[in-house]
Amino acid sequence: MDRNEKQEFVSSLRNSLEGKKLVVVTQQAGLTVAEVTSLRAKMREAGANYKVIKNTLARLAVQDTPIAPLGDHFKGAVALAFSDDPIAAAKIAVEFAKTNKKIQIVAACLDGKLLDAASVDALAKLPSLNELRATLIGLLQAPLSKIARTVIEPAAQLARLAAAYSTKE
Repeated sequence: MDRNEKQEFVSSLRNSLEGKKLVVVTQQAGLTVAEVTSLRAKMREAGANYKVIKNTLARLAVQDTPIAPLGDHFKGAVALAFSDDPIAAAKIAVEFAKTNKKIQIVAACLDGKLLDAASVDALAKLPSLNELRATLIGLLQAPLSKIARTVIEPAAQLARLAAAYSTKE
C-alpha cells in the first residue's frame, strides 16, 4: 500500500466512523477467514460493521475525533465493530466472543465516552433500540385496548344475554 492509498484508507475509515454511536475495539488472534466472514455477516444483519484494521492507520483515523481515546487500545491484531445503534455492535461482538475464544473485547467508545470490556458486556445485555421501541409501543397501547374492552363489554354482555334467552326458549 503506497502513501496515497493509506491516506485514502484513513479518510475512508474516518468517514465510516464519523457519527457512529458505538465503536468497539476487539483483539482477534487466530480467527480464520470463515469465522471473520461469519462475524461480518452477523454484524451486517444487525446494522453494524466490522473491519480488521492496521493499528497505525486506525490511530490516524481516530486522531482528533470524539473516539480518539480508543487509540491507546490499538495493540495486536485489532478490529473495530461500529454501529449507529448504541447496542448492536456490542451485542454481536460479545455474543461472538462467548462462542469463540479467539476474539476478545478490549474497549469501546459510546458517544465519546470510553468503556472498558466489562461495560461493553453490560451494554450488550441491554435490549436493542428496536426492542425498547416495541416495548414502549406495547405499554402505550395496553391502556387504550383496556379502555376499548371496558367500553365494549356492556354491549357484549347484553348480546350474550340475548343469545342465552333465545337458545333457552
